Amino acid sequence: MRYMIIVKATKDSESGSLPEEKLIAAMAAYHEELSKAGMLLDASGLRPSSEGWRIRYSGEKRSFVDGPFAETKELIAGYTLIEADSKQEALEWTRRFPNPAMDGGDGEIEVRRLMELDEFSPSEAVERFRKMMKTSE
Repeated sequence: MRYMIIVKATKDSESGSLPEEKLIAAMAAYHEELSKAGMLLDASGLRPSSEGWRIRYSGEKRSFVDGPFAETKELIAGYTLIEADSKQEALEWTRRFPNPAMDGGDGEIEVRRLMELDEFSPSEAVERFRKMMKTSE
């Protein structure tokens, strides 16, 4: 089972500030442990929303909205993608995730399980996705 650890944005991450060495070292140590356990699939920080955009849909119509976005609690500053044998194993690892707040204050992560193709009813479209995923590995 794959899980995404979503690091919620803060005012610091949205300002474009880079974390201090202490936080980078804590994150590196945590991710090294995940890697040694064979669980780490990917991890990355994201640039501030001021460098991003959103596409909003209304039926077939699309509208473009340039960043920044006001509500930091709704934004993502980074993610870690892991593979765990169970929800319990993922929970145990995420409890060890370092506080992502640059100032050591209030921070938050959210963990969500990824949908797997095997959860969908068999169809031509699902097989197309499966084929794409195998060729991108």
